[in-house]
Amino acid sequence: MASLLIVDDDVIVRTILNLAMKQEGHQVLQAETGESGIELAQQHPQDIILLDAKMPNMDGFTCCEKLKAILQDRCPPIVMITGLSDQESVDRAFAAGAIDFVTKPIHMAVLRHRVRQVLRERELVNQLATTNQQLASANEELHQLAWIDGLTQLANRRYFEEMLLKEWMRLARQQQPLGIIFGDVDFFKQYNDMYGHLAGDFCLKNIAQLLQSSTMRPADLVARYGGEEFVILLPETDIAGSEFVAQRIHSKLSNAAIPHADSKVSTIVTMSLGVTCTVPNLTTDPKQLLEIADRAVYTAKSKGRNQTVVDPHQPNIA
Repeated sequence: MASLLIVDDDVIVRTILNLAMKQEGHQVLQAETGESGIELAQQHPQDIILLDAKMPNMDGFTCCEKLKAILQDRCPPIVMITGLSDQESVDRAFAAGAIDFVTKPIHMAVLRHRVRQVLRERELVNQLATTNQQLASANEELHQLAWIDGLTQLANRRYFEEMLLKEWMRLARQQQPLGIIFGDVDFFKQYNDMYGHLAGDFCLKNIAQLLQSSTMRPADLVARYGGEEFVILLPETDIAGSEFVAQRIHSKLSNAAIPHADSKVSTIVTMSLGVTCTVPNLTTDPKQLLEIADRAVYTAKSKGRNQTVVDPHQPNIA
């Protein structure tokens, strides 16, 4: 069943069309002028419009053009009903936006066939649009899966490295600093051994949320680099700002107080953090900055863990 609008100034024609379309199971609205037809089409969405070409004041060609202009993508298919069978009138109907035409006197079998065909095509178009929308959603979901770590829902290593390069190029042009914090959960193997891997996964999820809440701007990126390693990208952040974020992480870990009875440095979960910063340049591999932060983490571990080591050179890699 479809919603159908008949626009025709002839009451007899409207009555005949109304009866024929209702016999097909359609819901029918009627208008006797182009103006009232446009008003009804705006108020009541239709699946198809049967439009008389010759009407007083506003003819069907003009009405068709106005319907297409007003409703745009929401305009239903329009079938012109015309006593004009010359090629010029047919061309004019299609130029106005009609999808098909039927000539008077109306052959009802032909009209029914045309209406069914138009409605089938409309349904196929709608199905195609739905399928395309579903494909777009699926592609977006696949894109998200490609860049998101499944456990923590943070960015994964692949996405981090892509954004590192992107921000490196941008900040090199703007001559603005780029900070990096590399972090490793202290004695995480022992945590897994004591509490089990399910608890370990839950711990990593909590740490991910904690790290995310430690950053302060949308441009800051927190990623899971692998295992119990995390990394934070801090565009337009100097060494002092990067160190401040690291201290926030330690503070939040302390407040979270996730128990870790087998840690050798605390009774709760802690992290060793390495911080570095530079003003990028276009002649250097940005992974060098990441390596400096990684080395700072190992320095933090060698000094007893549960602390931040800031790269002492505060490098401007050149």
